Amino acid sequence: MATSSFTPMTPLAFLERSADVFADKTAIAYGDRRLSYREFGAEASRLALALRASGVQRGDRVAYLCPNIPEMLVANFGVPLAGAVLVAVNHRLSAEEVRYICDHSGAKLLVVDTEYLPALIPILTTLQTVQEVVAVSDPAGPAIAGAAALADISYEQLLERGSGEPLPWAVEDESSLISINYTSGTTGTPKGVMYAHRGAYLNALGEIIHQRFDPESVYLWTLPMFHCNGWCTPWAVTAIGATHVCLRAVRADVIWKLFDEERVTHLDGAPTVLTLIANAPEAHQLGCELVATVAGAPPGPTVITRMRELGARIVHVYGMTEVYGPYTLNEWQAGWSTLPPADQARRQARQGVSMIQADPIRVVDEQMNDVPRDGRTMGEIVMRGNNVMVGYFRDEEATEKAFRGGWLHSGDLGVQHSDGYIELRDRAKDIIISGGENISTIEIEHAVEAHPAVLEVAVIGVPDEKWGERPKAFVIRRPGADVSEAELLAFLQAHIARFKVPKAVEFVDALPRTATGKPQKFELREKEWAGHSSRIQG
Repeated sequence: MATSSFTPMTPLAFLERSADVFADKTAIAYGDRRLSYREFGAEASRLALALRASGVQRGDRVAYLCPNIPEMLVANFGVPLAGAVLVAVNHRLSAEEVRYICDHSGAKLLVVDTEYLPALIPILTTLQTVQEVVAVSDPAGPAIAGAAALADISYEQLLERGSGEPLPWAVEDESSLISINYTSGTTGTPKGVMYAHRGAYLNALGEIIHQRFDPESVYLWTLPMFHCNGWCTPWAVTAIGATHVCLRAVRADVIWKLFDEERVTHLDGAPTVLTLIANAPEAHQLGCELVATVAGAPPGPTVITRMRELGARIVHVYGMTEVYGPYTLNEWQAGWSTLPPADQARRQARQGVSMIQADPIRVVDEQMNDVPRDGRTMGEIVMRGNNVMVGYFRDEEATEKAFRGGWLHSGDLGVQHSDGYIELRDRAKDIIISGGENISTIEIEHAVEAHPAVLEVAVIGVPDEKWGERPKAFVIRRPGADVSEAELLAFLQAHIARFKVPKAVEFVDALPRTATGKPQKFELREKEWAGHSSRIQG
């Protein structure tokens, strides 16, 4: 007689297991606050029951606007445990953008840290679907008089509703939604990227394998949890029974203090986070190996080398919101250990190969044919499989466009090397076309970063009467260092082709950034192209 042994995949099972297997172990550390895995599981259960008591039904959306505090971490389990869908909102967005996301997602509840409540005053009474606004008062956050009163109830009052029999750590359908993550919307209104329980489960397992988490790992939350559900790391770290160290704000002094006090072994973030850590006045040789997983923008060989000198091991991954965060990683090869450090760093700066849970990645031409594996021929990076989004929420047209030809189109241009490793050349919108030549801004940025006086750089194309456009570099100098435009241009002329050398260098104190630390080049372009007819808008 045939039998069926099938259990739908869900990250909820991870906390159920760890709350049993690692019951008394510290699951969450946040200043003096410590939650064991038993308490973590109980908090998630209490939240789920409270949401149910508040009228949240299966499939309803619950929005959170919080920093990386324990309440945000608990939401990654408590909201789906209630059968609902988590919508973690970027806390750097404007009030109007928050309103759009809440309305578009149809969020029934909005949970907000009190630090952000005053900025929402213009939209709190205009939200179309939100029935209650819940205030989270974090003792470690700034004290803002009257902020909590702007909400309907406090987080504690919400939790008081949670009673009754515990809900099962399971789902009936693994393809049902666990979360919706909204894109930054720099080229239009934000799009809601739908994640399924199955994809989140598999991506979390991939993170455990490739970041080499184990029960003794201590993970520092430098990556925003609102960004791709923290690359599915809330579920991954919990699954293996490791310790989460919450971090309200990314500050170098606090990070180095936590490195020493909590014995941090892992963190994720954009290259700018590594730059902040490596160049901090508090920087010193790490007491234990730190696995720093970096993505969001291609890390330059220079910052990779600096972090390795401090004792960190770099895991370079590549992905996007539409693929649950990371999709590829730069898989270290044994033969690289014999190479000079500079050559190792250059190889490690490539985006690599698909992660173990993902389908093979492709680089294709406009006819969807694979480009030659010659490390020179550019094409678009496309993906498909279990770790690709379900689609865009309430946007069939955008979903169909994104999946043309049966593959998710990234909009990123890259090459594939003979060993199968891909290397990002640029976003399609960032490629500079100068006199008919395609110029990669990333290549120029890596060359500029190699100068010892340069801390960070962003390169864009700017108008040029003769060539159509030419590169321009926006450079942040290292503290105490000095370099002139002429000196930097002379340095670049010795390292890259002359037609790639920027026409100008502008020294700045800061760069416009996304919430994850990536430079917002569109803001730089808007200023430079004002009054011109620009080929590049987004």
